[in-house]
Amino acid sequence: MKNIDWKSLPFGYMKTDYNVRCYYRDGQWGELEISSSEYLNLHMAATGLHYGQEAFEGMKAFRGKDDKIRLFRWRDNALRMIQSARGILMAEVPEELFYRAITTAVRLNKKYVPPYGTGASLYIRPLLFGSGAEVGVKPASEYTFVVFVTPVGPYFKEGFKPVDMMITRKHDRAAPQGTGHLKVGGNYAASLQALKEAHEGGFASSLFLDAHEKKYIDEAGPANFFGIKNNTYITPDSHSILPSITNKSLQQIARDKGLKIELRHIPVEELDTFEEAGACGTAAVISPIRSITDEETGKKYSYGTQDQPGPVSKDLYETLVGIQTGDLADPYGWVELVD
Repeated sequence: MKNIDWKSLPFGYMKTDYNVRCYYRDGQWGELEISSSEYLNLHMAATGLHYGQEAFEGMKAFRGKDDKIRLFRWRDNALRMIQSARGILMAEVPEELFYRAITTAVRLNKKYVPPYGTGASLYIRPLLFGSGAEVGVKPASEYTFVVFVTPVGPYFKEGFKPVDMMITRKHDRAAPQGTGHLKVGGNYAASLQALKEAHEGGFASSLFLDAHEKKYIDEAGPANFFGIKNNTYITPDSHSILPSITNKSLQQIARDKGLKIELRHIPVEELDTFEEAGACGTAAVISPIRSITDEETGKKYSYGTQDQPGPVSKDLYETLVGIQTGDLADPYGWVELVD
């Protein structure tokens, strides 16, 4: 294994030693298989390639000060993948199989779990797709489930530092009754053009509005949006938003710290009233937002001291990361040790 500069890791792919695979054929899942290959042998008519039968999860393993490896809320990821599979008519991966696959992948690659204190973690990517061949538009009869892992640094190169975002009105991430609430690849493909335009404009990410009326905040690029004001944590309530496990965790922590929680529509105009704003998800945990610029009107919404995260966001971030790494007690039963 080559020497890795753990503190300088980007959020990207790095080859590890093994991945785990399982196949659904003849109405049932087979046994787990271990592979050292980074490639899949795939039929050219696989439905995952033609009709978007594909879903994935993103989760992390953390090494604590005690050198033990911890998983965070894996069952929530398993249940979300089941929901995604149901939404696009794929075979569901049972919780027990999901757990065996992710823990096997972590154990086999434990030398790639970054050391405690580096700010890096082991990213776990479960992937499910239609691998059976079809030419007509219909679900496949065969499915492939893969879990691979890779060590990663922060999602935004700034780390836990405020970033600038851009409201996009020219692009929609998902239709109101579409697949926005599922973790399927098509939602991310639909966001790429807006993300490219945001980066070209010097912004970290794009902020989508609801596709129906273009009045309300929807997703913050690949993450959920939240705003803080009047001791209240406010986050959008929408069928086209992915139910973020990180967002759900932050809400619980915020509630226990005495904040009120509001899940509701957030009109664009309300951006002017927030004391803090952020994007949250597995990859970034919290990315504090320094400013939001509306590409159409040119209006700019600014937050906090500009160069430092707001006090509420900082407290929520440090508490969640502390639980994930084992530095803080886990009163919720979210963390599980990998033997």
